[in-house]
Amino acid sequence: MSRRRYPLQPLTKAFLAVLGLTAILWILRGLSVLAFVPGLVIWLLILLCFGLGIVSSLQRIR
Repeated sequence: MSRRRYPLQPLTKAFLAVLGLTAILWILRGLSVLAFVPGLVIWLLILLCFGLGIVSSLQRIR
């Protein structure tokens, strides 16, 4: 396995983790497996994804 030239920053890892969690939660809620999860939780996760994505991209520019 080849190594990455530039390792992922901690904020990028957090962004990818929250994005994956949001996608899994959204899919499972759509399939009614996790129907008890309120919509507010999904909206908060989506907003957190946007925030972490912006901060992560700004960190990479710097």
